[in-house]
Amino acid sequence: MRILLKLSGEQLGYEDEQGKGSGFNVERAKWIAGEIRQTLADALNNGKTEIAIMVGGGNLVRGVFFEGNDEIGQTTADNAGMLATIINATLLGDIFKAEGIPTAVLSNVSVSQVVDDFTYRRAESHFKKGRVVILAGGTGRPLVTTDTGAVNLALELGCDLVAKATKVDGVYTADPTTNPDAEKIEQISYEQAINDEQIRVMDKAALGMAGDHRMPIVIFELLQEGNIAQVAAGKPIGTRIS
Repeated sequence: MRILLKLSGEQLGYEDEQGKGSGFNVERAKWIAGEIRQTLADALNNGKTEIAIMVGGGNLVRGVFFEGNDEIGQTTADNAGMLATIINATLLGDIFKAEGIPTAVLSNVSVSQVVDDFTYRRAESHFKKGRVVILAGGTGRPLVTTDTGAVNLALELGCDLVAKATKVDGVYTADPTTNPDAEKIEQISYEQAINDEQIRVMDKAALGMAGDHRMPIVIFELLQEGNIAQVAAGKPIGTRIS
């Protein structure tokens, strides 16, 4: 089993009063490392599991922050967002290594003095050596979200599924934080997820790409102990889009 875990930048930050994450929360990153370590340990008993992680940059900079700004162009804004993902990936990589997890960090944006460039062959080599591969820089191109980058790289790396970690335990018929009548959806098709405007848990372009290539996506709650391991083990958790 090879999975691609998508972590938003906000999940690596300190939460403010609105629940938005900013800065880089070392303790949160260490907790995530512990969950990854447990997942790899569990996999020793249930067959080999390989993990790639794509990180966002929303805790530091997001291209959308500059929408409507006449002085900063969209390409520059998106490039800033991609650089933010590199900061997150390198910090997370050091924490994983300090926690005893063999890890490699690769970037689709070339900053070779800081991190190795991503290539398919390099990533495969790290997997064969038993390393978690942390991916930065999205697709390396502007106007594309890290959600789409996650699906794109999962396809390139031959992953079995994309696991997107969120604040809630799956997809709901409405926002469960504001609507008490919202109902959880256990399984949904790509077409339903794309066409239903109430479902905003993942970028529609990413869902379209996953649907075109039949790449399963699992939406699950990050901050629930053992959830990453359950996703990796194929347990029915969160919402499956397929």
